[in-house]
Amino acid sequence: MQLGKVIRKYRKENNMTQEEVATRLGVSAPAVNKWENGNSYPDIMLLAPIARMFGITTDTLLSYQEELTKEEIAAIIYEADTMFKEKPFDECFEWMKKKAEQYPNCEWLIWQIAAILDAQRMFQEIPESEEQETYCYSLYLRTLESKDANLRSRAADSLFGYHMRKKQYEKAEPYLEYFPIESSERKMKKARLFAETGRTEEAYKAYEELLYANYIVCSAAMSGIYMLALKDDNMEKAHQLVDKQTELAKCFEMGRYYEVSSRLEIATMEKDADTVIAVMKEMLDDMDGIYGFRKSSLYEHVEFKEARQEFIADMKDNLRKCFREEETYGFLKDDKRWQELMR
Repeated sequence: MQLGKVIRKYRKENNMTQEEVATRLGVSAPAVNKWENGNSYPDIMLLAPIARMFGITTDTLLSYQEELTKEEIAAIIYEADTMFKEKPFDECFEWMKKKAEQYPNCEWLIWQIAAILDAQRMFQEIPESEEQETYCYSLYLRTLESKDANLRSRAADSLFGYHMRKKQYEKAEPYLEYFPIESSERKMKKARLFAETGRTEEAYKAYEELLYANYIVCSAAMSGIYMLALKDDNMEKAHQLVDKQTELAKCFEMGRYYEVSSRLEIATMEKDADTVIAVMKEMLDDMDGIYGFRKSSLYEHVEFKEARQEFIADMKDNLRKCFREEETYGFLKDDKRWQELMR
């Protein structure tokens, strides 16, 4: 809040008129009016007397604060967004620059100011200005030194994008170090860098590895939600998730085993013998092709470890042992179809 607004706020809270404030401070009423309207500022020697008069600290009077709240930052960003719709870019730039100067320790605000100015320059196709570009870049660099790891990665993301736009690939690459080695975000940026610099085979491999890894993540997340649905006895939602798992496996070309296996548990719970036996049969039949996704064109540049036939045979035997478990599948013991599968 600007100094004049603070003076007005506390003057009214203390039920004082501008004339009363002027009399106590030995200044004129018009002078107080100018302070409150932001047309001038009190002499520095008057700051302590003004603070004492209102019963506040000089920090409060000067609106000093290490950090703004999320709500206060959001309000500034909203005001900036409104300004960009109504006023020229240069005017908005100066306004946001003053905000950065007003709250120099608010790193999240500083980063957002840089990101907004950068985005608006591209969106409005503003002619390149070395001064403005250098200023935005300097704000990114400031937030890159933050103690907040999340903010550092945001700043690194912005700087990576900045240099990629300018085709300054050698300058962009070091910012990958700000992301965890196994993070999808780092891998995605690396793949993009490979593609932009003509390393096509490496780009294919990086994207395909991401694709496979994200199938694993998505499948595990769906399984987690599925378990929660079962815990809540929400069978409708559980069935929907099983259908989604099937679609997911199809989309990622994982093979028939992965498409049907997620249906086994819920069919077993519901004692749906027809579905259970059909799923068991497909799982056993496709066991030899359980790693068939390695032949998919989606992953042709990924190097998968070869599975030995002995290992696959052991998996098939173990699967049959599971299907013979009395407690789980005992309701099938008189079913000839099940008996045939277990031979």
